[in-house]
Amino acid sequence: MFRLPENWRERPEYLLMLMAAAMPLSFWAWMVLLNNFTIEVASFTGREIGILQSLREVPGFLSFLVVYVLLIIAEQRLALFSLILLGLGVALTGYFPTAIGLYITTVISSIGFHYYEACNQSLTLQWLDKKTAPTMMGRIVGVAACAQLLVLGLIFAAYLSSLPEISWQALASSSGLATSKESYQITYLVTGLATMLLAVAAFFLFPHFKEKTFQTRKIILRKRYWLYYALTFIAGARRQIFIVFAGFLMVEKFGYSVTQITALFLLNAAFNIWFAPIVGKLITRVGERAALVFEYLGLIGVFVSYAVVESGMIAAGLYVLDHMFFAFAIAIKTYLQKIGDPADMASTASVAFTINHIAAVFVPVLFGGLWLISPSAVFFAGAAMACISLILSFNVPRHPGPGEEVVIGHRGAVPSIAQ
Repeated sequence: MFRLPENWRERPEYLLMLMAAAMPLSFWAWMVLLNNFTIEVASFTGREIGILQSLREVPGFLSFLVVYVLLIIAEQRLALFSLILLGLGVALTGYFPTAIGLYITTVISSIGFHYYEACNQSLTLQWLDKKTAPTMMGRIVGVAACAQLLVLGLIFAAYLSSLPEISWQALASSSGLATSKESYQITYLVTGLATMLLAVAAFFLFPHFKEKTFQTRKIILRKRYWLYYALTFIAGARRQIFIVFAGFLMVEKFGYSVTQITALFLLNAAFNIWFAPIVGKLITRVGERAALVFEYLGLIGVFVSYAVVESGMIAAGLYVLDHMFFAFAIAIKTYLQKIGDPADMASTASVAFTINHIAAVFVPVLFGGLWLISPSAVFFAGAAMACISLILSFNVPRHPGPGEEVVIGHRGAVPSIAQ
């Protein structure tokens, strides 16, 4: 049986785990129901879903402002407040089933989500030891997967029980059944409140952990981090293909219902509980370069397959495989931890989120229009992005560190500061 150590309140990794458990409760409830909610209740097309997803990414694009917010509030407290804002936005979602209403509640929850993620990445890189960081990050991802599994399991059970007739044939069929607006409202409200309550509990359970290294309170860009920035930029564009259009493909082309989509997310979460810690240990053993090369080779195959798939079952398998590769994103974070100045973690994390979302702001809108012409072209573009990431990953040294940031190109400890 798992037992907490007696001094668990004094160890910041347990706060990271609690926050990692709080975030998925509302975020994944919002995510798994979004396509069905927008199509069944709000009557969205690819155009509206593209606009919504682009608006959702605007706060991510503005994540660089975190460094200025940190002038008036401590990073740990900002992370917890951001979780509360995320929960609030999700809790309100079901009560505003119009385009404008969904755009507003999405922006509210997105501000919370992206500011939490920026703070969380910074705190993780500051608090965890470099030697054990990949393994510990894998465990934290596993905790998040447990929370995701819990909320998705409850959603699956609740929506399945609401069906007039339950059979495996009905679940496997592509016809699906519409879900009532009230069901969406209750689900969003309960999961949003759950995230808010856990964030409040974390505030009172844990002390304020002091910074080991004083963090730079201004926006900085270092030339020697250029490869990290490039990997982050392409990852942001490529990730949108999965988040926005892979799920939309499942609902629009193959007619997946809420229960079917939730079942896929359940499978993803259950797999990550076991898989994410293994990925963390693997990165510790083989290094960031090998892990990233493996990830991008796999993603090229997945996106090409999305473009040509005609079977709903095969598409579901691709969806699970696609999600599996997200665990390898740990390698980009630990690459920064190894090459970066400890004082740069907060600023670089916020700037990285902005870089990650430069493409994310316009990709959903542009590709939403492309989707109306050719859905396959969207996924071929995703494969091209994965190819660029693969090329960049070969430039990651086998043993990265200060002065050894890249194999070819600018490297060195002399910073270039830009505002």
